[in-house]
Amino acid sequence: MAVRLPRPHRFDACAALGGLLGGVLLWGIGLGTRPADEPIVLFDGRWPLLVPLAVMAGCELLRRAAPRTALLTATAALALDTVTQGSLVTVLMFTDVMYAAVLYGPPASARRIPWITGLLSVAATVVPFAVWRVPEALLIGVAVGVVAFGPAATGLIVRNHREAADAARLRAEQTALLAEMDRVQAVTAERSRMARELHDMVANHLSAIAIHSTAALSLDDPATTRRALEVIRQNSVEGLAEMRRLIGILRDAGGAGPAASPTLDGLGALVDGARANGLDVVCEARHGPVPAPVELAAYRIVQESLTNALKHAPPGPVRVSLTSGDGLLDVTVTSPYGDRDTPRAPGSGAGLVGMRERVALLRGTFEAGPEASADGMIWAVRAALPLTEGDLP
Repeated sequence: MAVRLPRPHRFDACAALGGLLGGVLLWGIGLGTRPADEPIVLFDGRWPLLVPLAVMAGCELLRRAAPRTALLTATAALALDTVTQGSLVTVLMFTDVMYAAVLYGPPASARRIPWITGLLSVAATVVPFAVWRVPEALLIGVAVGVVAFGPAATGLIVRNHREAADAARLRAEQTALLAEMDRVQAVTAERSRMARELHDMVANHLSAIAIHSTAALSLDDPATTRRALEVIRQNSVEGLAEMRRLIGILRDAGGAGPAASPTLDGLGALVDGARANGLDVVCEARHGPVPAPVELAAYRIVQESLTNALKHAPPGPVRVSLTSGDGLLDVTVTSPYGDRDTPRAPGSGAGLVGMRERVALLRGTFEAGPEASADGMIWAVRAALPLTEGDLP
């Protein structure tokens, strides 16, 4: 089975062709590097030097596709050129093959070749001078350094710079990727936060509107219908006000816009609104100063719990309790649990998800579900929010 040689690069083919034509031109005008009477010349005449020239041009074709093979073959061709009258082009092409072997070869070869050529340069300097004891012998080491060590060292420097540039480009790409991931996470977190705010701000009013409009449509009582329409109007007006405030916050982000965070001082108005919607609410709040994030979360938990009681709970007392102690603000909302005869508003479960997310962001604990009590089955929402600033995110 024939061995398939790698396809040479276009630049390598041009370099090989240029070197071959240049060598043939020097050969045609009879320009060599050594006279025929030198002792080192074993094959005198003009024709023998064409063989290493052609082989070196073939090595130029493989300088990038097979750098180690090209270097080994080029070294043999240079040795053959040394025992002929020689060609300057053959030597120049060898320096390029040496440079390419370090630049494009495997990492192990790139590290070893400069060391090997450096040691050969030192040996070619010391040994001839020690044998012949003439200053001209030092030129042998200089020639070896120029032909072998110089190109190898240059190739190593260029390779190191390219690897450093590639590493810097990779770090830049990774930094850009991390920045994009952070941006996506920030956008996702902001969308989740706005979804919770929108749900908590509007769901209460829309639930009351849905329940009372259903009652007005199902009961043929003008007085009841009028009361239902009054509640519907009040909740629609309050819901529109909440929506305008949210839109104002979004438009004026970072500026001196309307206040975005309700406080626990507004629990009274919240409870009064729930009573106006038909809930029997009892509120008890005993707590000291509360950090703003905890205050907002507690307010929204109470608001959503009252909304769920309005939508799902049967008639009965709804109790709201806020107490502080041991570095925690305990929020508890209980309502009757069971089947109800009055109209029920549809629910999606987003309220419980939002409450759980709010508590998780503050590293608190949250639980919600049916419980047995002295008055029968109740639905209880319990949240424990840390009051210590160091525990807040």
